[in-house]
Amino acid sequence: MANYSKIYLTFILIFVSLMGFGQDRYVVKYKYKPNSTFNLNEPETFLTPKAIERREKERILPDSTDLPVSPKYIQQVKPLVKRVNYHLKWFNASVVVADEGQVADLEKLPFVKEVELIANKFHEQEISAQSSILKLPLKIKLKSNTEEDYALQNNLLGIPEMHQEGLTGNGLTIAVFDAGFLNTDKIDGMKHLFDNNQIITARDFVTPWSENVFRSETHGTSSLSLIAANDQNTLVSGAYDANYILCITEDVSSEFRVEEYNWARAAEYADSLGVDIINSSLGYNHFDDPAMNYSKEALDGKTAVISQAAFMAGEKGILVVSSVGNSGGNTNTTLTAPADAKGILAVGAVTLDLNRASFSSVGPTADGRIKPDLMALGDGVRLWRVQNGTSTASGTSFSAPQITALAAGIWQGRPHWTKDELIDYLLKSGSQAENPDSYFGYGIPDFFVAYQGEITGEEIVPEKFETVIYPNPTDGNQLYIKFGHMDTCDFTIYDTSGKVLAHNILYRSSNKIPYEASLTSFSSGVYIIQLSEGILRERHKLFIQ
Repeated sequence: MANYSKIYLTFILIFVSLMGFGQDRYVVKYKYKPNSTFNLNEPETFLTPKAIERREKERILPDSTDLPVSPKYIQQVKPLVKRVNYHLKWFNASVVVADEGQVADLEKLPFVKEVELIANKFHEQEISAQSSILKLPLKIKLKSNTEEDYALQNNLLGIPEMHQEGLTGNGLTIAVFDAGFLNTDKIDGMKHLFDNNQIITARDFVTPWSENVFRSETHGTSSLSLIAANDQNTLVSGAYDANYILCITEDVSSEFRVEEYNWARAAEYADSLGVDIINSSLGYNHFDDPAMNYSKEALDGKTAVISQAAFMAGEKGILVVSSVGNSGGNTNTTLTAPADAKGILAVGAVTLDLNRASFSSVGPTADGRIKPDLMALGDGVRLWRVQNGTSTASGTSFSAPQITALAAGIWQGRPHWTKDELIDYLLKSGSQAENPDSYFGYGIPDFFVAYQGEITGEEIVPEKFETVIYPNPTDGNQLYIKFGHMDTCDFTIYDTSGKVLAHNILYRSSNKIPYEASLTSFSSGVYIIQLSEGILRERHKLFIQ
């Protein structure tokens, strides 16, 4: 289930060549993993160079989970089923399409541990026409490409400062797992990904025979844009220079556990290509078959299939960033898996006034760990989803990609950090790192604090600057503002009724000198100015004579 659990989907589907309803999807789990072909001391025979390089950096030795499923098992299983969708080396299993009689034959094989139903009514289909209408509970507002209003979501995390350091995700590989990437190949803000060959591969694990991921849904498009977009007039995201692996794992037409196995297979695939970060704006706890549902007690990081896979990815040195879920609430544990997994980052959503969004799920996990881990803007997020302009949308699905982009930039600048060290510095940079809870986690991270964290080996708190605004009263010409520690800030002017009269981004060459703002267009009177920098926000009265 994509982490838009309160989204209603309307689909118009035209199919050809449907298969019968008697065929379901099963996971065939094996008892053993016999190995006569590969040697763990020679990982180059079963792992790619990039996958080996990451393991060496993380000081991780290859183990039996890295070895493929036995070819002997594959040879005996394949003739007994309608179709083999894929094999899972981490789970020592295969996902197949079969009927009840074939399942009985599989269960007789001496090396088969268990055959488990994971989805009903498989249809092999060629899609001749498909469209989707996505209805969010919060309004989506289209906006022209000339309006630059993505500054707040970037400034909240310190993305402009990260870019000033030359950190844009270059050299990192990021996998995005989602429901579809419709329009991605037509959007101006992501044209550079194709021009520069930054999309190194794309795979559909829902319909493995399909070679097109730029279809079906715009949810993945939106998530990707918040990591990779690069157009000054519409949206500049944090990691626009990274390379990307795009995977469809979510089947929007139904909700079954097979999607968790799709996610696991995609993670194995991304691992084999040396991926650094997986962004997953997906979450699961309720299915079309209630027998598959996960209770709150099951959200312990080791029960849900997708949480096991996310943990496994983390054990391979991959940073997994997952949205925490959109189930909201003020009671304990409304998480969706894999947000409960250990060794990953689960991300919640804040509103424009920096409060937790009402839809953002809360922890803790069933075994008492704090979740979410971090927060980012998830209410009214500027993103790309259609061809003719950006829009705003809400959900933890859209806060997680921003953290992914931040992590990619930091990791570019600190390539010697392990995955766990990166997580540690991000958590320590959070706005409530000293007092985390299961509503806000460690808070909103800050690039400056996280990136500089290793200098002393402990959390770095930015130098405090006293805010000074002068002259005040002013004659309406030049205004000087000493504020914050960064080189940019949001500057908004309100009248006394709260109406926004002007909004701008101020720049300076050093935080040792004041910002300058011209007020020549304002008449005499009393105004309110708001200054925003990252998580710091202040309001002051201004008198114009």
